[in-house]
Amino acid sequence: MSEVQLTPFQNAVSGSLGALFANTLIFPLDVIKTRIQVQPSKTILAKSKNQHYDEVNHFILKDVFDAFWKIFKEEGLLGLYSGLLAGLTGTVIQNFAYFYAYGLIRGSYAKRVKEISTPMELFLGGLSGASSQLFTLPIGVLTTRQQTSLKHDKKSFIQTVQSIINEDGIRGFWRGLRASLVLCVNPAITYGCFEKLKKTVLNRKGRESPVLGSFEAFVLGAISKTLATIVTYPYIMAKVRLQYKPPSNLSPTEIKKLKYKSAVEVLTKVVKEHGILGWYKGMQTQITKAVFCQAILFMLKEQFNMWTVLLFALASKRKLKN
Repeated sequence: MSEVQLTPFQNAVSGSLGALFANTLIFPLDVIKTRIQVQPSKTILAKSKNQHYDEVNHFILKDVFDAFWKIFKEEGLLGLYSGLLAGLTGTVIQNFAYFYAYGLIRGSYAKRVKEISTPMELFLGGLSGASSQLFTLPIGVLTTRQQTSLKHDKKSFIQTVQSIINEDGIRGFWRGLRASLVLCVNPAITYGCFEKLKKTVLNRKGRESPVLGSFEAFVLGAISKTLATIVTYPYIMAKVRLQYKPPSNLSPTEIKKLKYKSAVEVLTKVVKEHGILGWYKGMQTQITKAVFCQAILFMLKEQFNMWTVLLFALASKRKLKN
């Protein structure tokens, strides 16, 4: 059986379906990691005069299980799916844009060379990621706002849109753009590593099938995403903090401390408060979420590739009959 070759559009459909399914499964982890990334330091909370102990304690999320229990207890099951609509919409658009651009750019370049080098794989992945970020960042801002809003600050999708416009204007939807462009290296590393690992596995002597099995795709996807997350995590955390809106029941002084103008400012303040380890606050949850999502995506994408080809073939036959 030969490897399924998709057009850029088919590649985009396949990648989007896989990402949609994977993100739906692990969405509560996405909410938890975002809450952990933006929670104020204990120093700021200790100085707060506006909050009762229960509210302060609700802020402090020690780990995944602690966060899961506190969010569930305070906000119910729906709290673990805050921003689901915006999140999944962003997932579909971002992955469609990324896989379409990646399939088009990489496919065009592959025709000109015998073998794509690792540095070029990273460059092609980064270029694809940059193009998709320009279109999907507004949805990322909306998702972050909804995921990090506490019970008394909860707003609907439309109310969140109006709130961003009232506070920052249309430019508010592209808050964290520079950090997002830097983070384009994340999918570049992920897909670059995956392609190289995939090629190594498929080129093993004695291998009969040139197609990855589901378990192989899962493992290679997990390895690739773990490496990419470790390298880029400080900027992942910085981007989330830039898009975050502090709770309304904090004082103006406290709110000012939690608002940032750039990723560099975020990283500088965090390292002053917590040292270098502060840059990796919540990384365990991020890796768990990202690895499972990416691994499931890669595992399913091989299947979605075949299903997509079949669907397009059926659609083509039906069109010819008509």
